[in-house]
Amino acid sequence: MRGHIRQVPGCKTWQVIYELGEQSAQRCEDCNKRFWIERRPFESCPSCGGMLRQRLERRQGCRSGFRTKKGAEAALNDLLGSLQHGTYIQPAKVRLAEFLKEEWLPAITPTVRATTLVGYKCIISGHIIPCLGATPLQKLTPSAINAFYGRLLSEPRTSRKKPRQAGAKDATVDAQDPVPGAERKPLSATTVNHVHTLLHRVLGDAMRWGLLQRNPADAADPPTARVTKDNEMKTWSARELKVFLDMTKSDRLHPLWRTLASTGMRRGEALGLRWADLDLEGHSPFLMVRQALVSAGYDPQFSEPKTKRGRRTIPLDTSTVVVLGEWRERQDKEKKDWGELWTDTGLVFTREDGEAWHPDRISKIFQARVCASGLPRIRLHDLRHTHATIALGANVHPKVVSDRLGHSTVSFTLDTYSHCVPALAQDAAEKIAALVANAE
Repeated sequence: MRGHIRQVPGCKTWQVIYELGEQSAQRCEDCNKRFWIERRPFESCPSCGGMLRQRLERRQGCRSGFRTKKGAEAALNDLLGSLQHGTYIQPAKVRLAEFLKEEWLPAITPTVRATTLVGYKCIISGHIIPCLGATPLQKLTPSAINAFYGRLLSEPRTSRKKPRQAGAKDATVDAQDPVPGAERKPLSATTVNHVHTLLHRVLGDAMRWGLLQRNPADAADPPTARVTKDNEMKTWSARELKVFLDMTKSDRLHPLWRTLASTGMRRGEALGLRWADLDLEGHSPFLMVRQALVSAGYDPQFSEPKTKRGRRTIPLDTSTVVVLGEWRERQDKEKKDWGELWTDTGLVFTREDGEAWHPDRISKIFQARVCASGLPRIRLHDLRHTHATIALGANVHPKVVSDRLGHSTVSFTLDTYSHCVPALAQDAAEKIAALVANAE
């Protein structure tokens, strides 16, 4: 690698000129202007609209503004060293918003679940772009990122509305906008921590793709996520769960409530359950989790289970088998009554006409049932937490509970339900002491 320095004519500053070798470029056949191919090639000449032809051409880099000859020489040595070791980053003027919209999102879209993508877009459009979007990607600093986090923690949020997917069918699902006239609060430390996680990934990918030399989010200081009364886990006791199931026995959705409570399935996994995934007649009845019906921007769509271990087999208890058997008979009768108007989705839990339920609609119905029951308020997802808490409290082996829930590891299960661990530890201590006391 070669290079040299020179004093800018008519100025007291110095310039560094260095060789980058032959690189891909496009040259216009009409105006003969050259355009280096750095991210994506142009379809036509940006200046005159003429046809472009691609070729290799010699390229030089230039850095200006050095006040002394010695400073320019030191910069040249650093540049030649980075070129030699393959760590050189070509200066670029791309802004963070442009990088996110035109490069990062299109690249990761095929690799993530639809619900994850909607969450990413919500954070990017609602928080990152309004505050940092105009900042050049290569000029983003840890201090700027810390100031961004401070702004999220101190200023009222702009909106909580999630982007609606094009072609969303269910118009009964309302947008999650704050109540009109209600005071908007800043983001919580937990939410800002989620923003940091996404921004760290974005900048990490930019570094892998050769646009950044280092990830500025590595040196940033995100707030520590804190558990508050609003986001701490809420569950029912076994008695409270029984009261709810008894009160909803006449409900159309009672089989769904019982299945969720007795298996620990996620909402989407239960709504995506097909009759072909059940074995109710065998000696050991079970169901298989093979797909999920999720809400991506209020647009229901089928997807793979949330994790690799999400594809699992869950043994069923006798009571749940009886309830599901009765539900199948009722659904078969509805199918005959609707005739040709019936939509055969093959799903277990459907509307009267066979169509799938909208996941968000199911959550709203559950909330209404809980309010009517007079029991402590919990979310639909808390039925999953209730199942795990009751199981661990009954001394079911954590590995069994982890397998039923589809967690990646047993340690994750124990960390998530750590409030159950002290009781288990105390029970173990008593059992060990009893064995020692009764030993002969």
